[in-house]
Amino acid sequence: MRTLTLRQLRSIQAISRLGTIAAAAREVGLTAPAVTLQVKQLEDDVGLALFDRTSEGMRLTVAGTAVLDAANAVETTLKALSDEIDAIKGVRSGTIKLGVVSTAKYFAPRLIAAFLDEYPDIEIKLRVGNRQDIISELRDYKLDIALMGRPPTGFPIDATFFGDHPLVMIADPNHPLARMRDIPRHRLLEETIIIREQGSGTRLALESFMAEHLVELESQAVEMGSNETIKQAVMAGLGIAFISAHTIAFEVETGRLAILDVTDMPIRRKWYAVCRKERMPAPAERAFKSFLVEKGASHLPFFERLYPAAAVGLEPSMRPSARP
Repeated sequence: MRTLTLRQLRSIQAISRLGTIAAAAREVGLTAPAVTLQVKQLEDDVGLALFDRTSEGMRLTVAGTAVLDAANAVETTLKALSDEIDAIKGVRSGTIKLGVVSTAKYFAPRLIAAFLDEYPDIEIKLRVGNRQDIISELRDYKLDIALMGRPPTGFPIDATFFGDHPLVMIADPNHPLARMRDIPRHRLLEETIIIREQGSGTRLALESFMAEHLVELESQAVEMGSNETIKQAVMAGLGIAFISAHTIAFEVETGRLAILDVTDMPIRRKWYAVCRKERMPAPAERAFKSFLVEKGASHLPFFERLYPAAAVGLEPSMRPSARP
C-alpha cells in the first residue's frame, strides 16, 4: 500500500457517494478513464475488488468499505492538521460538524450561541437526528462531535460528560395523578403510557425502570416517534408519558404540562460529548469540549425549579398521596 495516494482515496469517496465513475470524475476534476485507472491501481495494490459493478451503480465490497473508512479517517486528520496550523498561527477559527440527538435539540441552540459568543470565528454545522442516525454519521466520520445521553459501544469513542439528564413522567395538569405524590410504579400502569420508539435512549431507560412490569408496560404503551408529538398527545389528554425533562421546560413553566411525583424518579442520566477515539481533534473541537465541561451544565434547563412541587402547583405537604 506504499503507492497509495490522496487522489485515489478521494476518488473512492466520490464513487461511494455518487455511485458512478462519471459522476465521481466530475466531482474530483478528472476524466472518467483517469478515475477508472486510479481504482484499478488501488485494487491491484490491495489484491481485492473494491466495488461490485451492478446495474444500479458501483457498490462497495467489504474491502472497499475498509478503504473508505481509511479515506474518511485521513480526510478528518488532514482537516484537524489544517486547523492546528491555523491555531499555531494565532487563528481562532475552524469548523465543527456537530450532531445532536433529537432530545438535545431543545438546548443545543443555547449551547452553540453561548460558545460562539466566545469564539465568533468558529463555524458550527448542526445536524439533528435520531440516535441511530447520529451514531452512524459519527462512525462514518461525517460528524466531529455528537451530543447524546448514551455513548455508542460499536466503535472506539471518547465520551466527555457535561451535564445531568433527568427523565420524568408527565401528564396534563388536570390529570388526577398531577395532584398526587409518591406515585408507585404499578399505579402508572393503570394509564395509557406514551413512549418513544424502540432503540431510543428514553425508551430503554423506561424499560429498565419498569423491568419487573415489562409485559404490563407493553400492553399499556402507545409508541410515538418524536418528543413534540408526545407532548401534544399528553396535552390533549391521550395519556401520560415518559420523557426528558429538558424537552418540556417551557410547557411546564407555562402550565401546559405537569411533572408527576413518581417514586424513584426522576431517573438521572448524563449528557456526553462523543467523538471518535482515534481521530485527532482540531483546536476548535477542543475549545468546544472545554466549553461544555466548564459551562455546558449552566445552559441546560434549570430542572429543580420544575420538579416536583412547582410542576403541580402545590407544596409537597399539601399534595394527596397516590399510595393505597
